[in-house]
Amino acid sequence: MKLATIRTADGTRAVRLDGDLLVDLGYADLGELFAEADWQAKAAASGTTYPVEGADFAPVVPNPSKVVCVGHNYTNHIKEMGRELPDYPTLFPKFADTLLGAGDDIVKPAETDALDWEVELAVVIGKQVRRADEQQATEAIAGFTVMNDISVRDWQFRTIEWTQGKIWEATTPVGPYVVTPDEVGGVRPALEVRTVVDGQVVQQDDTGTLLFDPIFLVQYISTVITLRPGDIIATGTPAGVGNARDPKVFLLPGNTVVTEISGLGACTNKVVEA
Repeated sequence: MKLATIRTADGTRAVRLDGDLLVDLGYADLGELFAEADWQAKAAASGTTYPVEGADFAPVVPNPSKVVCVGHNYTNHIKEMGRELPDYPTLFPKFADTLLGAGDDIVKPAETDALDWEVELAVVIGKQVRRADEQQATEAIAGFTVMNDISVRDWQFRTIEWTQGKIWEATTPVGPYVVTPDEVGGVRPALEVRTVVDGQVVQQDDTGTLLFDPIFLVQYISTVITLRPGDIIATGTPAGVGNARDPKVFLLPGNTVVTEISGLGACTNKVVEA
């Protein structure tokens, strides 16, 4: 299944893609749906329909209890940043206020001229889990979506801790769909990821080359903290970020940045002035 949260005149709605229609599932958003123990059955329900064309996609989960992001998880990207392969995942948080819909504008913060792109496979949790074993981690994954982990590089590197460069309000597109694992080859999918800026491919890799795969990340992170339905894990970005180029290249107002993953769809976002 491909599931989404859309904005309507009556508020947000959780929907399922069915051909060229989006079927209302009776919940305000996917976070609310995934909180149901039998969400898979409820996701197959019939309801009011909306056309896909012109749909206004909200973040797939507008208010997750947590977004946990992984740095340095593609071998090529680790090397381009001049680092050794890590023994453990590098983790940092995002918050619900950072999230955008798949087609929303990205407003460039006035405080930076170092706005960078990062396409990421994101894992969406569908079942509460703590200290998961492999089977529990597998069952906890509702599906996968696309995230653009927009980074404010000058703020990110002000200190050795990255968070202040990663949590700018309304800068992180996520969506358009949560795609269940059965549609993408399981819980360790090998999918092409890429970023295109104004028609130029700037990132391209395969999620099969992740150093720490989705199952490992669910196990590792759930050892630290309970993962709840609707929580999001961003699995890291491949080589090709603007900050690693010579000379460096950053996003400017007027740019259109497309982050896409085969089988999942794409976030297409225009960068605009504050």
